[in-house]
Amino acid sequence: MSLKNLRRKIDSLDKKIIQFLNARARITLDIAGVKSKSGRSIYVPEREKEVLRKAVLLSRGPLAVKALEAIYREIMSSSLALEKPLKIAYMGPEASFSNLAALKRFGSQVNYVACGSIADVFLEVEREASDYGVVPVENSIEGAVTHTLDMLVDSDLKICSQIILDVAHNLLARSTKDKIRRVYSNPQVLAQCRIWLQENLPKAEQVEVSSTTAAAKIVAKERNTACVASLLAGKVYKLKVLARDIEDSPHNITRFFVIGKTDAGKTGRDRTSILFSIKDKVGALHDMLLPFKRYKINLTKIESRPSKRKAWDYYFFVDLEGHQQDPRIQKALRELESKCKFLKVLGSYPI
Repeated sequence: MSLKNLRRKIDSLDKKIIQFLNARARITLDIAGVKSKSGRSIYVPEREKEVLRKAVLLSRGPLAVKALEAIYREIMSSSLALEKPLKIAYMGPEASFSNLAALKRFGSQVNYVACGSIADVFLEVEREASDYGVVPVENSIEGAVTHTLDMLVDSDLKICSQIILDVAHNLLARSTKDKIRRVYSNPQVLAQCRIWLQENLPKAEQVEVSSTTAAAKIVAKERNTACVASLLAGKVYKLKVLARDIEDSPHNITRFFVIGKTDAGKTGRDRTSILFSIKDKVGALHDMLLPFKRYKINLTKIESRPSKRKAWDYYFFVDLEGHQQDPRIQKALRELESKCKFLKVLGSYPI
């Protein structure tokens, strides 16, 4: 078949795709009306997961799964924007990893608000200036983001979704690699790229700044300098990509929470996050964990934090498999509550 005829086929398919997308959008508006009358949340993580799962199962290729997910991410982002002009707060500035995580979950068609700190993200959502917030909670190399854990203790906001982001560091500049005299970045990021920088830029001075975005801003104005930052930062500040994926560990993953005022429903593959404090006695933590063993509930994470209210008093943050509405989870939590000083369910969300 000739190229001209093949392109005609593409044009015909594009016409049908646009018709179907608009038909889908009209149904989305009807759904928005139903949600508005019943007071239901616009963003429904469990439904989002189900749509993505079905799209992947229905596909027979040759589109890659990641490509299909990216397409549906923008379709669902457009649907959210039709239902309500959503505002998503994240720890800024623009092009930060929190910004990347927010874009991965909500797409490009919603409104974003860059906040100066994790506390500001919580405040934005608590006072309803933003609908949801995106905050980092854990990095596979650096460990827990303690400020997020501390904020969850007193906040009434719920964890309604999680985002897993593969963190890739890139060398960005306006000049060529042989002319670079200084490399700017966040100190943690420089540490994560130490071997590559030593091997490839041994004479370049490493300069620590507050964030990868701040580094990109400096390099956009300075000659013979480079920064280690995200590809999005390079796009925003018009920098060339000199090298991709320069991190020493290929398994650099950051986990983020989406926080809001509503709980997520069950999907069948969920995780629940809780926190509790224990009574000061021998074997107290062992006693707290027994209900989970009794009801065969798998704990995927346990993290301790000082309470900041009393010396040697600690909170324990626990992630467990299952949803808080599951009968065995409810039984375990009731038993736990009878043994501990304080118990708080932070939220259940799709894995």
